[in-house]
Amino acid sequence: MGFLTTNIDSNVSDNIMEGITMPAIVKFPSVVEEALGRLGHLLPNEPERRHFAEYLTGLMIAHKKNVSAINREFAITTDQSCLNRWVTGGNWDEEAVNLDRLAWLQESPDTRYSPQGVIAIDNTLIDHDGKHIEDAGYFWDHAEQRHKIAHDYIIANYICPSGKHYPLEFYRFVKKEHCDEQGIQFVDHNEFVRWLVDWTVKQQISGDFVFDSYFTNAANLNHIHHHQRAYVGDLKFNRKIQFMGRDIRADELAAQIKPEDRKEIRIGDSKQWYFTKSIRIPDVNNKVRIVILWAKKNDKQAKKMLVCNRTHWDIIRVLKVYRCRWTGTECFHRDGKQHLGMGECQLRNGRGQTRHMYMVFLAYSVLMRQLRQGRAREWARERLTTIGQACMTVLRQTLSDTIEWVIERIDGDNWDFSRIKFQLALP
Repeated sequence: MGFLTTNIDSNVSDNIMEGITMPAIVKFPSVVEEALGRLGHLLPNEPERRHFAEYLTGLMIAHKKNVSAINREFAITTDQSCLNRWVTGGNWDEEAVNLDRLAWLQESPDTRYSPQGVIAIDNTLIDHDGKHIEDAGYFWDHAEQRHKIAHDYIIANYICPSGKHYPLEFYRFVKKEHCDEQGIQFVDHNEFVRWLVDWTVKQQISGDFVFDSYFTNAANLNHIHHHQRAYVGDLKFNRKIQFMGRDIRADELAAQIKPEDRKEIRIGDSKQWYFTKSIRIPDVNNKVRIVILWAKKNDKQAKKMLVCNRTHWDIIRVLKVYRCRWTGTECFHRDGKQHLGMGECQLRNGRGQTRHMYMVFLAYSVLMRQLRQGRAREWARERLTTIGQACMTVLRQTLSDTIEWVIERIDGDNWDFSRIKFQLALP
């Protein structure tokens, strides 16, 4: 914050940076103005375009990312009920916004679809405090080893050859008892995965699929292969495979591989040992390549097993695709929750929750476009490398704009400081 100089009480900047609620935003950030210019035609009128820009700005820099907290961040705005109605019932098509977001990303070489791209599919739990949010329920979190109230989202993410990545589309899982109560069809996680595959193919998004062992089942593998698309998936150690004319568990095959039959593979500074073989898996319609990995050559137990439907691929390509799984899923899940309020929407309305998620997708994509540029953007003053850094830089820009606004009100409009304090709701 050293580049900002003013006679304003130093507590002002401290309060904004620490997230204490005060209406300090007087101008939309540059990245939001750019998004508004690109997607604003999808909003039917000026008030809806303003709410769009307010919500997008709030997801990036508001201390709390719910409707009322976002609304309170602005010095001049309407009642929070207006923003609430925009999210839950406004006359705009969230799916059209999502598709136009993706079309926008295709205009830049580093975020464009590519045959070398990877589509990572995974699910994530998003915590909620309220018990009456539509589709929320009690789910078991394996990472935290506890039940919690959450939404369960199945999300497809795209990883570009440049290393940049962004979400594509999602479905929200609804527990069977809730489907029965609402009289709607129950859809399990794996069917949602197949829907995402179909959606990806329909949108002509090129790339290979990658997923964890939960989704590595015959129905999913056959479905992807039917579309003539490649996949790499985790394989459970207890999975039955066909080897040398008999059915055995995958870990039994691994135990038969002698150390001298394992080959070394190096990727960067990482070294591991592998064995690969074309095999068949019961109920899978085509041959697959299994890759067994050990941390050390003489380890008794393998550390991971992968399966790929491209039996001609070499080990480097299989591992390269698989390593995108973490980039494409965990990074977005982490940044979306930590920096962009993915789980902070408390709207009970299901459509409001859906629109919130699409707006998080947009916020993430808007910031991802700014990362790792050849030179610093003028508004950023530094090269951005992480989503968290980008959010903080956007926050600094809004503070700079507010200070400039204060100076203009004093010098140009002869406002006294009491009027400025009233406008910004300063103590």
